[in-house]
Amino acid sequence: MSSKFSSTLLLLLSILMSIQLLASAGNFYKDVDITWGEGRGKIQEGGRGLALSLDKLSGSGFQSKNEFLFGRFDMQLKLVPENSAGTVTTFFLSSQGEGHDEIDFEFLGNVSGQPYTIHTNVYTQGKGNKEQQFHLWFDPTAAFHTYTIVWNPHRIVFLVDNSPIRVFNNHESIGIPFPKSQAMKVYCSLWNADEWATQGGRVKTDWTLAPFTAYYRNINIDGCAVSSGTSSCKSIGSTNNAKPWQTHELDGKGRNRLRWVQSKHMVYNYCADSKRFPQGFSEECKRSRF
Repeated sequence: MSSKFSSTLLLLLSILMSIQLLASAGNFYKDVDITWGEGRGKIQEGGRGLALSLDKLSGSGFQSKNEFLFGRFDMQLKLVPENSAGTVTTFFLSSQGEGHDEIDFEFLGNVSGQPYTIHTNVYTQGKGNKEQQFHLWFDPTAAFHTYTIVWNPHRIVFLVDNSPIRVFNNHESIGIPFPKSQAMKVYCSLWNADEWATQGGRVKTDWTLAPFTAYYRNINIDGCAVSSGTSSCKSIGSTNNAKPWQTHELDGKGRNRLRWVQSKHMVYNYCADSKRFPQGFSEECKRSRF
């Protein structure tokens, strides 16, 4: 598949995804609470959008009102433009307490002209070390793009504009923990992490450029809400009337797109870091990534 054709296909997928989300999007007033930032988080456009800002005193963040055990979670983001070094914009799922589960999208800022790094990770029972990082094939500060987490009992799929960039399969059969028992909320934030975020912490945040602002739009959550220990889904394992995310797996086109992204745009893979893991890679690294 040529690079030009791949880029055109991904652009078309982005447009179609935006149209779909616009038709089904939730409302930030209804779906989230701004939990910190002392006014630096602001809901806009009648609930369609939300802006988070960061200055030297504080960042800001919000979380979903409900918690979920499995689902599809879509969010459109437009990231901090130009010199965003030291800043981290997030969209992730997390449970609470010691031994928590977590599924991460983190967007690590950079100096002007250098690409953002998408940092992904999966925590189960408080343990992560499953990082994969990517550079995008577009400018994520110029327009809104859709970032998606699909989470079901079989796998976790990370998507950008409906194109898969990573699949983390359930390998409990070979002793690899998988997040499937703790309900999680959606969390989003913009904060300063210049001790590590940009070029290993070598480039610090330029506070003369503050405030920094990231924009969120068209939140869309289709999942099993959990309240008082009871799920809104009757049976996640049933195929009768199952929603697409409940049985989501990659088809041939999806596998081809994943190969393209991982071969052209992946910049870090824990499954290839022998210096960090001299004792050998985790067992799931030896299995199919699809």
